[in-house]
Amino acid sequence: MVNLEIKVIFEDQEILVLDKPSGITVNKSDTTKEEKTVQDWIENKFPIFNFQFSKGDEETDFYKRAGIVHRLDKETSGILLVAKTLRAFEDLQKQFKERMVKKTYLALVRGKMEPSEDAIVVPVGRLPWNRKHFGVLAGGREAETRYKTIFNFSRGAGSSFAGQFSIFNEPLTLLELYPQTGRTHQIRVHLKYVGYPIFGDPLYAGRKISKRDRKVLSRTFLHASKITFLHPVSNESISLESPLPQELQGFLDQLKVA
Repeated sequence: MVNLEIKVIFEDQEILVLDKPSGITVNKSDTTKEEKTVQDWIENKFPIFNFQFSKGDEETDFYKRAGIVHRLDKETSGILLVAKTLRAFEDLQKQFKERMVKKTYLALVRGKMEPSEDAIVVPVGRLPWNRKHFGVLAGGREAETRYKTIFNFSRGAGSSFAGQFSIFNEPLTLLELYPQTGRTHQIRVHLKYVGYPIFGDPLYAGRKISKRDRKVLSRTFLHASKITFLHPVSNESISLESPLPQELQGFLDQLKVA
């Protein structure tokens, strides 16, 4: 069952910073009517979003998104930035647009990443033949993801699983990633493009491979671990971190058993 007790890691009169669990969709839409979203949680827990608006505000993104400034994929856990006021929302959106917000992700990928530190710079767009998937397209939007290797797990490192599964007969790499742009599925698409798909990714790691991965980890190994931005009113630099959730840290701990 999805945990809807979302943790607040920072709050003042202007902003909320949340630690989103995996398995929760961020924004409401026509396709989420049967599930609770982060937006539902915000609107229920912080009634300010239900009465502070003036006539005509219903048409603003601030109102429609309950102040949620950016998005995380459903299975991606970690830091999510929310504005509690219109001025904060507009300022933070401007910071994202001008690439002032610095985000860091952690991902476990298949293979030994080579080179160990680099930037992936290729355009990303929605696939015309599959509207639910994104890919590297000549007519896509510019996208850049920088990364560095944190830890290499050698072939057979997952001895805790070796008796049951053959998926660990190849190396795995824990990466820290720094997206310079914010395209939908950008990190997942970029890593697939260079040949190192994220462990457990059902869209981009391949159906058979992700199905095997999910026998030992039931989600995509992608976590938004850090964010740095300027406070929309005080202009103070704020840096916040989210540790790996228990299911991801426990998985890594098992991999380290040699």
